[in-house]
Amino acid sequence: MLLHDDVIAEYLDFAAYAAGDSPCFEEWARGVADDPEVLAWLGTLPTIKRQPNLVFAAARWHGAPAPGPYAGLRRVLLGQEPDVRATVMARATQTNEVGRLATLVPVLALVEGPLALVEVGASAGLCLFPDRYDYAWPPLGGLRGSGGPVLTAQASGPLPLPVRHPEVAWRAGIDLNPLDVTDPDATAWLENLVWPEQDERRERLRAAIDVARQDPPLLVRGDLLDRLPDLLEQAAPHGTPVVLHSAVVAYLDEPDRRRFHALMTDLVTAGRCRWISNEGPRVLPDVTGDRAVPPGRFVTALDGVPVALSHGHGHTVDWL
Repeated sequence: MLLHDDVIAEYLDFAAYAAGDSPCFEEWARGVADDPEVLAWLGTLPTIKRQPNLVFAAARWHGAPAPGPYAGLRRVLLGQEPDVRATVMARATQTNEVGRLATLVPVLALVEGPLALVEVGASAGLCLFPDRYDYAWPPLGGLRGSGGPVLTAQASGPLPLPVRHPEVAWRAGIDLNPLDVTDPDATAWLENLVWPEQDERRERLRAAIDVARQDPPLLVRGDLLDRLPDLLEQAAPHGTPVVLHSAVVAYLDEPDRRRFHALMTDLVTAGRCRWISNEGPRVLPDVTGDRAVPPGRFVTALDGVPVALSHGHGHTVDWL
């Protein structure tokens, strides 16, 4: 029962997160939380594979109509269980939401350049190109001149508006399963991870893939805890090393989250890098502290100190 309680809480949290952004996913998540048979099936998966985004994406991959009612999701989950399970086990929620750059670029502007970016959990590396986009932070202002797509985040608070694009001298990423932006299957999976009603996100993803294909980033396969120190050694000669991540650490188990926080704290203290994190409030509790965070908001921090509360997909940034 305790296992089911944990899964129910996870799916109800996701429903609150999806509210307003995807009525389909909100309905699906609440449906799962109230469905003993589906909850029992989820209980047979490894903890890291029960995530709503991954389960819903796998079901859609095998034909669950989205947007569509919960009954369609349930029919695919239970009726095509072996295929769905295989996809869940083989793939990951590598949502590469480039819109998050609109919340990260103001933080990057606080770091002296040129920058050598290292993204952990990089997926296809789409967020390694903050210099290739223009930005709007209504009602406060914007940043133009790159000639690239415009990323927008509604802004509030004393946001330090960047006056120039980040100067990125070097960029690389780490991922357990890096995705190749030139591989049609990989990019199809990325599109499948975009929430059903969000056509604007889908178009933004396609534009971001086009940007990355012009200059594919260095992506290293491996565990971030093992590969990060060596990659920082490669980054250091090129500029200020900056480790960044968004909606990644949530996919580590609890002991590895603590290890990651300790690793990053040690690296920052030693002066080996700056650290920009953008994660759900319960993911890095020593970063969040006792701060109250509204549903659907991430804690955006620089060197472990919160600077903003941001929407998980980059729609808003509320500077602290």
